[in-house]
Amino acid sequence: MRLWHEELITHLPRQQLLEQHRECCALRGNGWGRPHATVNYIFDYAPILLFRYHERIMEEMEIRGYNVDKLWFDPFYRGKTCEAFNEYTLHNGNLNERSQLIYPEHDYNYLRECVENLNEKGIAIKLKTLKQS
Repeated sequence: MRLWHEELITHLPRQQLLEQHRECCALRGNGWGRPHATVNYIFDYAPILLFRYHERIMEEMEIRGYNVDKLWFDPFYRGKTCEAFNEYTLHNGNLNERSQLIYPEHDYNYLRECVENLNEKGIAIKLKTLKQS
C-alpha cells in the first residue's frame, strides 16, 4: 500500500488510480491506525489530510468519467461499517491543521521514489514533465 506523490495523480494509469481510491477508502475506514510500513506516516497527522488527498484522487476519477460514491466526498464518512469522524477526531483536536495541504513526507525525493516505482512496473513517467515540489 502506498500513497502516490500528489504530483503523480493526474499521470496515474487507470489501474493505479482506482487502486489508490480503494486504498484511501480502506485507510479512511477500518484501516485507520492499522500499521503498514509504507503509509505509517499518515497516522502522525489528522485524518483530514487523508481526506484531502483522497479528494484529489476522486476529483481525478470524475474528470476521467468514473463514478465515485458521493458519500466519500464527506470528510466525516468512513464507510458503511465505521463510525463517522466528528469535528474533533477529524482534525485530531488541532483545528489549525486545516490549512495543511499535503504530507511533508511527499517531498521531491519521495516523488523520485514514486516515479522509479512506477517505472519498475512498466509505467513510464518522466520527472521533467512534472514540476518540482
